[in-house]
Amino acid sequence: MTGILSFLLVDLSALLSSLPVTAGKEMPFPPLIMGVVSLIQPIVLMSLAVLVGTTLAHKVLLSAPVAEAAAARKNLVPALKPQIFPGVIGGIVGGIAILVSWLLWKPFLPTLFVIQAEKFNRFMPVLTRLLYGGITEELLLRWGLMTLLVWVSWRLFQGVQGRPPTICFVSAIVISSVIFGIAHLPIVAALGAGFTIPIVAYVIIANSMFGLIAGYLYWKRGLEAAIIAHMSAHLIIITAMYVGT
Repeated sequence: MTGILSFLLVDLSALLSSLPVTAGKEMPFPPLIMGVVSLIQPIVLMSLAVLVGTTLAHKVLLSAPVAEAAAARKNLVPALKPQIFPGVIGGIVGGIAILVSWLLWKPFLPTLFVIQAEKFNRFMPVLTRLLYGGITEELLLRWGLMTLLVWVSWRLFQGVQGRPPTICFVSAIVISSVIFGIAHLPIVAALGAGFTIPIVAYVIIANSMFGLIAGYLYWKRGLEAAIIAHMSAHLIIITAMYVGT
């Protein structure tokens, strides 16, 4: 919930006035009201994702070790320690991969998209990036969607017998990663640059690459490793963004 509520830190008036699709248009409600209303959809989706993960994760041998230790009132350190190093390394690799993708794709992207994308990134507060990107998106995409995909494929092909085979996890990681990339396309629409092949390819591929890393970490280490990786990747991108200013 803190990740979703962190969107209230965004200067919505300034953001909307900077976007071609909303610039110069009168908003039907005050920015604060619009901000609060815009939280309803992610709250509903996250609640469903948490319910799915809590119900199905252990059935398919997936876990959130730190959260589970906290719920059981156990020492959190033994649950967290094995996830920190893989999470940080995964985040560094993922963050660098996204930056390299941007540099490689940038010459082929429309100038309007490049300008608007860089401007949009600067409107996102660091805390929102870390909390929403790091926690909320991992609850949605990994804890909820990826868990559900593993369970569905396991049930379809094995009738919930034995342990889920590797193919169930690999396919779930790939599918959830692509969906993670596709989920960023509405932002492209808001930037007003249109859906050219280079733009769509860049957005889906760059974000899917990180999704593969986060999905693998969730599978092999636990949900918190994916969260640490997501936060670390954002820190890498934020650092590069401000250093390059």
